[in-house]
Amino acid sequence: MSNTFHTIGLIGKPNHKGTTQTLKRLHHWLSMQGYKILVEERVAGELGPLAQSVDLLEIGKQCDLAIVVGGDGNMLGAARVLARFNIGVIGVNRGNLGFLTDLPPDSFEEALSKVLEGEFEIEQRFLLEAEVHRHGELKSSNTAVNEAVLHPGKIAHMIEFEVYIDDKFMYSQRADGMIISTPTGSTAYSLSAGGAILTPNLAAMILVPMFPHTLSCRPIVVDAASIIKLKVSPHNGDNLEVSCDGHVHLSVLPGDEIIIKRSEETLRLVHPKGHNYFHVLRTKLGWGSKLF
Repeated sequence: MSNTFHTIGLIGKPNHKGTTQTLKRLHHWLSMQGYKILVEERVAGELGPLAQSVDLLEIGKQCDLAIVVGGDGNMLGAARVLARFNIGVIGVNRGNLGFLTDLPPDSFEEALSKVLEGEFEIEQRFLLEAEVHRHGELKSSNTAVNEAVLHPGKIAHMIEFEVYIDDKFMYSQRADGMIISTPTGSTAYSLSAGGAILTPNLAAMILVPMFPHTLSCRPIVVDAASIIKLKVSPHNGDNLEVSCDGHVHLSVLPGDEIIIKRSEETLRLVHPKGHNYFHVLRTKLGWGSKLF
């Protein structure tokens, strides 16, 4: 058994047949090797009476490594909680694209064995902190691994807002919203809206307007130390939101200010030795292979 990892947390997508099968295999395989295993409470019941059920916070507090089985959405949900703890996180892909989940679900044993033996790479991914301020008072906040998005609530329509970088006015926008993304999120919502791909090692954020009502507006990359402020016009309708990774929704009213900045928390992603980010891009995005 590796000296690096002693207690391993298992996290997965609830009520998903393929995920449950993989979690059961993982639980049995790790148990046979003598690891202490804690299972996130939402999926513990599906693994039988031997699974030790705890909440996600306890996995962060007690475990050395968390294995997330599912897609990138499951990884993002777990990451927003686990980033506050000094815990490595690795993913088994049971989703669609799986930019953040390295291990194959049907043959994870070989690669995971090497990781548990100490053959792995650690990659630090920074998070965003999104805050909604109203009349100078903080009303709500949350973190995002991929992106924070200002947008109308249930029905898409044009909204008006101003954008400031480090308290310097950049421009006003009439658009369907604004995406502020980390490098991790640059292959997610930002990419589909026309943003550039930022390699994970960059200390940068990208701002991508959503369907701006001008032909001159383009995405812009700023330093990760920048503080981004969006001032929502008081003439907008109600029911605006800031979405964090598409999971957490913060209510926004006309006249509110949204502050988005780099979080002090970082996600410790564990990759098998030899992980190649550009191989991931080629595979997931269908880029051309080598010609010679």
